[in-house]
Amino acid sequence: MPQSLNFNSFMLRLLLAFLFLASLAPALELPGTDGINHDPFVTGDKKAVVLFFVSPFCSTTKSFIKEINQITADYSDRVAIYLIHSDPEITLEVAMEHAILSEVKAIALIDKQQTLAKQVQAKITPEAIVLSPKAETLYKGRINDLYLGPTKRQRAATTKDLRDALDAILSGKPVPTPQHEAQGCKIGGIK
Repeated sequence: MPQSLNFNSFMLRLLLAFLFLASLAPALELPGTDGINHDPFVTGDKKAVVLFFVSPFCSTTKSFIKEINQITADYSDRVAIYLIHSDPEITLEVAMEHAILSEVKAIALIDKQQTLAKQVQAKITPEAIVLSPKAETLYKGRINDLYLGPTKRQRAATTKDLRDALDAILSGKPVPTPQHEAQGCKIGGIK
C-alpha cells in the first residue's frame, strides 16, 4: 500500500475522531460574576449542570431567588449550578449588582449573545434546565409550582419539581414526567 494512502487514511480517521469529540459537548465560554469565564456545559466531577435562567428585571425571578439559593446550598456539592442572564441588555455590572443585592449563592454568567439560551431552548425567567455531562437536557421547566400562570401566584409552592428531578438524576433514576413549563417573564429577543 502506498505511503501517501496510509497518511491520507490516518488523517481522515484523525479528523473524524476530532469531529466526534467536538460534537459531544459544545464549547462555550461565558463571563461570570466571579471574574472567570466558564463553559456551562462542563460538569467536571459533578453529575449534572443546573442552569437557572434569570433576570433582575423580572419580578417572578425575585420570588424564586430564596429557593434558588437553597437549591444551590443543598446540591452544589454534586451538581454544577449557574444563574444565566440572557437578556441582551444585562451587563456584567448589572448581574454583579443583582447577585449582591439578592445574596445569590451561585455564579452568574452573562449570555449577552443568547448563544446558550438558544442552544438549550430557554425562553422564560426563571426557568431551570438540567444538563447531563454529555450536554443532554435531562430536565427543562419550572422550579416549583409557586406560579401556576404568568400572573397567578400561590401563597406557597406545593411541588418541588426541580428538586424531584435532581434527586432522580443523582440516584440514577429517570426524571419524573411530565415536566411543567416555567412561568414568568419572556427572555427578550428569544422567539
